[in-house]
Amino acid sequence: MKINFIIQGKVQAKQRPRFNGKFAYTPRETVAYENWVKTCYLEKYKGQKPLEKPLKVKIIAYYDIPKSTSKKKQQQMLNNEIFPTVKPDTDNIAKSILDSLNKIAYLDDKQVVKLEVEKYYATNANVAVMIEEIEDGN
Repeated sequence: MKINFIIQGKVQAKQRPRFNGKFAYTPRETVAYENWVKTCYLEKYKGQKPLEKPLKVKIIAYYDIPKSTSKKKQQQMLNNEIFPTVKPDTDNIAKSILDSLNKIAYLDDKQVVKLEVEKYYATNANVAVMIEEIEDGN
């Protein structure tokens, strides 16, 4: 089975837990982004049973082009000649999205055995997520 969906808006990394002296908590921004990822998934796949097989996941993060960029550089960015070497890091992008989809798209993100994360510039910031079950023998 293949799952594809888009998360509109700027990608956000999973932030480290914070401590208030007595216990740890997840920062509000992280909780909000994880809920947004869940909402985007459920808009398209509500009622879908979580996948149970090993998974291949591809995440493509599209960043807004900075407003101060020259027209020449904007075109180079859109032609994938210039890449966004900005935060968040690809591993943090993957962590926030994969953790968000636990028990919803799949039972647990430990099922992900192949992971690809890419960063590009685009006219509208968003994240494309593709999840595919790996069948026996693949």
